[in-house]
Amino acid sequence: MDLLRSLPLGLYLEQPQTWLHKIDPRVKFAWLMSFLTSYVLANNNWRVLLVVILIIATLIARIPRRVWQQQMGWLLMLSFFVLAIAAISPDGLGIDYQSRLPANEQILTQPANSNNIQEPAPEKKAYSYVLFHKGPVKVTRYSLSLAVRLSTLIFTVIYSTNLYLLTTAPEEITSGIESLMQPLRRFKLPVTEIALTLTLSLRFIPLVLEEVQNLFRSVMTRAINWKKLGLKGTFKVWMTVAERLLENLLLRADQMANAMMVRGFTSPNEHRVQWHDLRLKGRDWLAIATLILFWGIRLAIGTQA
Repeated sequence: MDLLRSLPLGLYLEQPQTWLHKIDPRVKFAWLMSFLTSYVLANNNWRVLLVVILIIATLIARIPRRVWQQQMGWLLMLSFFVLAIAAISPDGLGIDYQSRLPANEQILTQPANSNNIQEPAPEKKAYSYVLFHKGPVKVTRYSLSLAVRLSTLIFTVIYSTNLYLLTTAPEEITSGIESLMQPLRRFKLPVTEIALTLTLSLRFIPLVLEEVQNLFRSVMTRAINWKKLGLKGTFKVWMTVAERLLENLLLRADQMANAMMVRGFTSPNEHRVQWHDLRLKGRDWLAIATLILFWGIRLAIGTQA
């Protein structure tokens, strides 16, 4: 089991360089925040549209299929299971809905009048709160709406964040966020320290996955008889593995801190690295114009009912 390939969370794709890689990290960060915030109080049409936009952006960016196929497949499968389970779950309203018209409707007849011929009233479509009900399976309008909200939320939050990390180097993320946080220096906030901490945390994610993978392989190669160990023995083994994982991660963090101190990273004022020269180009202004159009469509669609 290779976690670094089957679960490439937080990993940066160095090659090939797509058009998403070449967009300014500040613009991409604005797009990411738009995906994460435009979801609030939106209707289901907008939520589904966000999922479609993310899938289309992945395809037209020409990201290698081996990179996104498995992860998107698992994420779509998870969202589908959430959609199915939430749709057939009780909606929690606990209201017994009845028909709008009485069961035995009284029919009133009027005498025929040749001078005043009344045209028949148009047929009305019957409203049904329950969309599907067969046996124990019952899907209502509220449960289906809740299922769409949950499934699209899971896909949008996870995949939009991963797509941003996939096409943006950690140093670019650091430079972009530090540039956006420059006005906070007036309030004496440690902007550079926050940006450096963010860079280290992004670099540390692959190390965590690597340690988990190595410990998992070490447990599997020992051919432990889990049935013979029982529940108590199994719990003791995994507690030992978790303790070893924490110890290895602390050791990696200590090694990283020592390496920074040797290279002079005692304070940001004494050793500051200019990661990137951020300048907005033509493609960035096009992305900003598209973002304005994005929010215009969001406001035109409106909020949830």
